[in-house]
Amino acid sequence: MREHDHDEPRPGEALRVRTVFISDLHLGTPGCQARALLAFLRDTECETLYLVGDIIDGWQLRRSWYWPQAHNDVVQKLLRKARKGTRVIFVPGNHDEFARRYAEHNFGGIDVVEDAMHVTADGRRLWVTHGDHFDGVIQCARWLAVLGDRAYEFTLKVNRWLNSARARLGLPYWSLSKYLKHKVKRAVSYVGDFEAAVAREARRRGADGVVCGHIHHAEMRMIDGVLYCNDGDWVESLTALVEHHDGRLEIIDRGTPSIVTVARPARVEHLPPAEPVAVPEPVAAAASH
Repeated sequence: MREHDHDEPRPGEALRVRTVFISDLHLGTPGCQARALLAFLRDTECETLYLVGDIIDGWQLRRSWYWPQAHNDVVQKLLRKARKGTRVIFVPGNHDEFARRYAEHNFGGIDVVEDAMHVTADGRRLWVTHGDHFDGVIQCARWLAVLGDRAYEFTLKVNRWLNSARARLGLPYWSLSKYLKHKVKRAVSYVGDFEAAVAREARRRGADGVVCGHIHHAEMRMIDGVLYCNDGDWVESLTALVEHHDGRLEIIDRGTPSIVTVARPARVEHLPPAEPVAVPEPVAAAASH
């Protein structure tokens, strides 16, 4: 899959796309980059917006309450988009699993579903799921997942302190947790196993690809004939997956350093288009987990 340079819209200039996928906002935690997310939502217009899990961090809020105005502004922006005609579809994750009991309901114009099957403009079927069902740690040792979550939270605190010091020295932003993920062999193996498991399930469901989140690692590549897309997160990488009006998929990177408006070249996915078909509305897929 080739990478191509792409000029993201300048501040104040709207990015107009068919579909946007975002996940792992973790509203309710100090690590959430709410202001950057709000700027992205203001700059982006779409027909359908998928919230692919871990939008609100219920785990953290149960431990201690943290809800600044910027987080409230994000929620209000999402509700406003729904009121103005954007179809907003919420697929809960493990950190906001409390919302799963309300699947097939609509709140404030936002549809809550267990998972969904999205059909692109060029006729490809993409299974949309948060992905935590394919995380062996969460499924088999929840206590270890909670412990890992606290360790990750501590790493983010160290990261904020470190980058505050780097900023005073005139140095650019640097992600400690992202560095550790790439250096620790077990973390790399975990990511690979997760991606392969999600792609296998998408194939079993008859989908051409999958869109997920959960592991905070934006990626788009083919895995055994299945298009694997991870939209990343809004804690560190500040990424989103978008579908253009011709069906092309692209990872938008609003990442480091977040105080600078110049973005990295985005990854654009180019595959032979499928035969044109009538495109139905996104529908909830039958859950098998």
